[in-house]
Amino acid sequence: MSHSDSWDLAPGDEIAPGRRVVEPLGRGERYQTYLAFDDHLLTQVVAKVLRADRRDDRRARRGLTAEAQLVASVRHPVIVRDFGVRRDGPWPHLLLEHLEGPALSSLLRRHGPLPLAQLVPLAVQLGSALHYLRREGLVHLDIKPRNIIMGAPPRLIDLSVAHTTARAAQLDHPVGTDAYMAPEQCRPTPAVPVGPPADIWGSVPRCSRRSPAAAPGPTSTATPRPSTDRACCRRTRRCRWSR
Repeated sequence: MSHSDSWDLAPGDEIAPGRRVVEPLGRGERYQTYLAFDDHLLTQVVAKVLRADRRDDRRARRGLTAEAQLVASVRHPVIVRDFGVRRDGPWPHLLLEHLEGPALSSLLRRHGPLPLAQLVPLAVQLGSALHYLRREGLVHLDIKPRNIIMGAPPRLIDLSVAHTTARAAQLDHPVGTDAYMAPEQCRPTPAVPVGPPADIWGSVPRCSRRSPAAAPGPTSTATPRPSTDRACCRRTRRCRWSR
């Protein structure tokens, strides 16, 4: 097993004083995510931890700090909350609230497209979060079922690739996840810059289906993405950022 396929921490290991791993949740190129218990908060939390082999990676450290600052700056009932960041010590990490509900992606895999009775309130609540982000001058850039935790209310998570609207407008490379990227995210240009409309593209209508990138069947109302954008996403590896 390669190091990239192994976990740096095991259940019971201390991430920071009074904060111990409960179980691993997910891992990427730069970070590993754990469910942890915090003695001070006296509750379970999610710790996004810098990988051991990335401690000297300045870009990874800057990314963790930037995400912490961004998450700390937003306050909305439908957006995940943060509990601070620890930059020093053996395990630099971002601390986030733990959400109990399933990801929308899990529901779609098990049960198929959402019924209208669930879809409409989800669209209203997610739309309120996207409206708030736009008013705050931010673009999420990775709206997809995996980043929506279902509950009352649902929660939008993972702001790791979010940009200010000013920075998003200057993008010259794809950012996001292939199947949920707006055409301008696949091929950003000064004439058609990336901005808040890109989040609308990836929101509820596309998140309500299991595979929005697939060709629509006889009973589907999905609108296929232009072939030039699909080709763009196939040619570049930067469409999908490792967390």
